[in-house]
Amino acid sequence: MRAALRALLAERIDYAGLFPPAALPMADAVANFASYRESADAWALARFVLPVVRLEEFEAVAAPHLRGAPWRLAVLAQPTDADAIRTFNGRMAGRAHVDTVESRAATVDGVAALAPLASLATTYVEIPVREEPSPHVAAIAAHGLRAKVRTGGVTAESFPLASELARFLVACVQHRVMLKATAGLHHPLRGEYALSYEAGSARATMFGFLNLFLAASFARQGMDAAVLEELLEERDPGTFHVDDDHVTWRGHALAAAALANDRDHFAVSFGSCSFREPLDDLSTFSFP
Repeated sequence: MRAALRALLAERIDYAGLFPPAALPMADAVANFASYRESADAWALARFVLPVVRLEEFEAVAAPHLRGAPWRLAVLAQPTDADAIRTFNGRMAGRAHVDTVESRAATVDGVAALAPLASLATTYVEIPVREEPSPHVAAIAAHGLRAKVRTGGVTAESFPLASELARFLVACVQHRVMLKATAGLHHPLRGEYALSYEAGSARATMFGFLNLFLAASFARQGMDAAVLEELLEERDPGTFHVDDDHVTWRGHALAAAALANDRDHFAVSFGSCSFREPLDDLSTFSFP
């Protein structure tokens, strides 16, 4: 894989195999994550995602797999779960560590209520983007949190509009808020894809993870929201050029060093119930 794409995707995929549409049993998801850590593509792997209420189940199932560097975990939790997370981290020291918490807030006051989590771990707050997100993003910034955006799901209604996603990216840039995305990002480019792994599954227009993270980097460079929307809608692989030093879309270029910086300091990761599908699909593309 060309160096610019590795810079874009390094440690970017949070494995969420427990969640739909995969919805795997804990034993299968844990075994998968263990194998990914040992694979040639481990460079793209970030955290194992799970609900806080399943930490004890994880501990029991994962024990035989916890070798090498401690597993990094992201848990879905609330401030009331802080003691459970601290106790788990103490008990699992050197083997696994919850270093990220993800939660959700529908209102600005709801964002403020999650502020105590910031002293526990890196905390992402999922906010609605159908409406203007700036007040929520401003509150996230004020409380030292990070933003999370849902980019899809198992129904067509779960997907935001490209204009809404572009507006969210711009708001995060304006308020200097780091972000992650989740759901519906199994493929590199925008297109029509099945919503689940079931035979005859309904299909919907999904965002591509390349579209999203390139748009995030261009947003940080000051690209206008209308052009970001065009990039988020882009379906033609021929409009992208990739080499070791740059990724270019319709004449707009991003250096590999800038992509790596944005990955570390702005648009950090995306949650996916499949680790292999995004990488395998990307391997089928032949960018000019």
